[in-house]
Amino acid sequence: MNALTQTLSANYVFLILGMALVTYAIRAAVFVLGERLAFPPLVRTALSFVPVTVLTAIIVPMTVSPHGGGAELTWRNSQLVAAVVAVAVCIATRRPLLTIAVSLAVFFFWQLVVVA
Repeated sequence: MNALTQTLSANYVFLILGMALVTYAIRAAVFVLGERLAFPPLVRTALSFVPVTVLTAIIVPMTVSPHGGGAELTWRNSQLVAAVVAVAVCIATRRPLLTIAVSLAVFFFWQLVVVA
C-alpha cells in the first residue's frame, strides 16, 4: 500500500470510530438518564413521527427510482406497482401481515411474469 491509501484507510477507520462513539453516547445517555430526561409534550409528539418518517425516507426513493437513476413511474417498475397495491390493501384491510404477503406476491409476479 502506498502512503495515500494508508492515509485514506486510517481516515475511514477514524471516521467510523467517531460515528460509533457519537451513536453510542447518544443512546447511552438516554438509558443512563432514564426517567430524569423529561421531554416536553411537543417534543414527544414530534418524536412519535420519527419511525414513520424514517421508513418513508427509505422506501419512497427505492420505490420510485429502483435503479438509482431518475424516477421510473411506469408499469414496468415492479417496486412501484407492489407499493401501490400495498397501500390499497392496507387501506382496505388494516392488516399488516396480509399487506406484506399480497404486496410481495404482486412484486414477484410482476417481476417474473409481467416484466420478464
